[in-house]
Amino acid sequence: MATRSYNRRRPSAAAAAGGAVKTPMRKPVFVKVDQLQPGTSGHNLTVKVLNCNTVLEKKPTTNTASLAGPRRPPHNTRIAECLIGDETGTILFTARNDQVELMKPETTVILRNAKIDMFKGSMRLAVDKWGRIEVTEPADFTVKEDNNLSLVEYELVNVEE
Repeated sequence: MATRSYNRRRPSAAAAAGGAVKTPMRKPVFVKVDQLQPGTSGHNLTVKVLNCNTVLEKKPTTNTASLAGPRRPPHNTRIAECLIGDETGTILFTARNDQVELMKPETTVILRNAKIDMFKGSMRLAVDKWGRIEVTEPADFTVKEDNNLSLVEYELVNVEE
């Protein structure tokens, strides 16, 4: 039977004094639209909004008595598809609920921790609850509209080894 040996970690001076140990923050790495790949996440981008179309606006149902647990106020569900881009290309962005108000045409936004979702074989960019959208000052680039990554269709292929 193998024996295990554990080394005891000694607390740092800050932790021993009762203070919290802070890890240094990393600088965000910004990527361009043409660098996005299917199935990836954690992207930071600065993009311009070209257009935004609401695809779903659902009012809450009035019968919420059947839900178990504490009552939450009903809310609207809104989904919009927005064409966004930078100087390397464009992609469709799926904005949900409060994000729809931020995605106005001709505005420049910073997307933090964005991810690529696949919808009917094409890429869509999205920001979930772990990401953030910030409206910023207008960018000085011209959007390259003839390179739309959402028009490229992908097929999931099983690879056997």
